[in-house]
Amino acid sequence: MLVTEKIKLLNTISEVRENIKEWKAQGLKIGLVPTMGALHAGHASLIKKAAESCDKVVVSVFVNPIQFGPSEDLDKYPRTLDADLKLCEELGASLVFAPTPTEMYGSGVHSNDFFTYVTPPFFMVNKLCGKSRVGHFDGVCTVVLKLMNIVQPDKAFFGQKDIQQKIIISKMVEDLNIPVEIICCPIVREESGLALSSRNKYLSEEGKKNALVLSKILQNVKSCYHKGITDINALKETAFEFLNENHELEYLEFVDKETLEDKKNVDDNTMALIALRVEGVRLIDNCYMN
Repeated sequence: MLVTEKIKLLNTISEVRENIKEWKAQGLKIGLVPTMGALHAGHASLIKKAAESCDKVVVSVFVNPIQFGPSEDLDKYPRTLDADLKLCEELGASLVFAPTPTEMYGSGVHSNDFFTYVTPPFFMVNKLCGKSRVGHFDGVCTVVLKLMNIVQPDKAFFGQKDIQQKIIISKMVEDLNIPVEIICCPIVREESGLALSSRNKYLSEEGKKNALVLSKILQNVKSCYHKGITDINALKETAFEFLNENHELEYLEFVDKETLEDKKNVDDNTMALIALRVEGVRLIDNCYMN
């Protein structure tokens, strides 16, 4: 049973740094769980893992404007801070950092107050989610680096569902010699098999049923691989039997699970990643093939 403490909700960088300074002076190990809020059981698994392995857990709740494109859902992205705060406290987090965009970026991005961005390697972003979301990973890496500098965690926790993000952040941490251990936690799913996502809230009940095609396709290609099919085109062909007019497939790709490099043939080091839209909602999922 988790022993909970009264959680702190802080909105400024200076307040967070004061708390971190006190914890560091006590020799406490700090975990960071970066989120955009609208927390669900997937986020909860990250917070639980952080609480198990760290003395103090900081959860950031920040809908980061610089990782959204012009046509994406920044304004309608769900914001549920009161519920998020309650969940974080129940799970043993010590601090929720919920800054405003002004606190993080001054008077505005692309202004004289803020113009420094982290740009990850082109070969890692010009594929998968980065292909249709130009600049997205610049925004992700920039905000994650800022959060790491503010919180100075010993460990940071990310979910496998956003595996491209996790791999890119791991590379950034390695390249820039950031003293943070990156922990990747498994995908959490609804009983139906649908991967948990804050964007699932946009779906109708019928939409949720149609969205099950993501996990069905992944289960099928994995099953086919274990039956001996390693040809990527053949595996992709099997996906089309699951798709109908309710699905808009963006990609189904097979890449190296450590580097994101495209695979010519599937092997045990391969991941299958899929993105599609249901009712206009963009959903992603993935699985290891071994």
